[in-house]
Amino acid sequence: MSGRDTVVVTGFGPFRQFLVNPSWRAAQGLKLIGLGERIDVCIKELPVSYVQTQRVIAEIWQTLHPKFVVHLGIARGSSVVTLEQTGKNRGYRDKDVRGHCPVSHCCVDEAPEELCSVIDMRAVSKQLKEEAGMDVVYSRDAGRYLCDFAYYCSLYHGQGRAALIHIPTSGGLASADRLVPLLQTLIRTMLPADRPVGDMKR
Repeated sequence: MSGRDTVVVTGFGPFRQFLVNPSWRAAQGLKLIGLGERIDVCIKELPVSYVQTQRVIAEIWQTLHPKFVVHLGIARGSSVVTLEQTGKNRGYRDKDVRGHCPVSHCCVDEAPEELCSVIDMRAVSKQLKEEAGMDVVYSRDAGRYLCDFAYYCSLYHGQGRAALIHIPTSGGLASADRLVPLLQTLIRTMLPADRPVGDMKR
């Protein structure tokens, strides 16, 4: 046993004016700086496609067996980092980059209406505000598009061991030099080395 855990970080592929998606650039940055000595960081790019995203996420959980998966998505026009607590199963009516949406408008047929991360995102956001002065916002509505879709699928396959972080596209934190170290601190706060992931839930 190596004593090392695998954490997968995903970002999205090209989307509208973003030929290189900022979420994928942030994932690449996290791969470079790492998340600590005991964590192997694996990164995956998710196409802005419902069908392909569903397939890639299933493969992540089935083949890599990660301790945790962090999904990064962009919040256009936002200047803050947002931690999403909940993934929603239904209501996916906006078309992806290929012009498609799920036939049933849901992530997983006959699955719960919503799933929550084992991490208490409200507690994490409060801790980072109080201890580090970081401008991190808590949310329970991830928007019913590919970010929310990916999050729900991952929560479903990983039994809640996932997070969705919406990153800003404007303001100072839109700079990778500032954003990536913040994300590193944020994810390491979610994943204390001395206790199981599920213990963060309150």
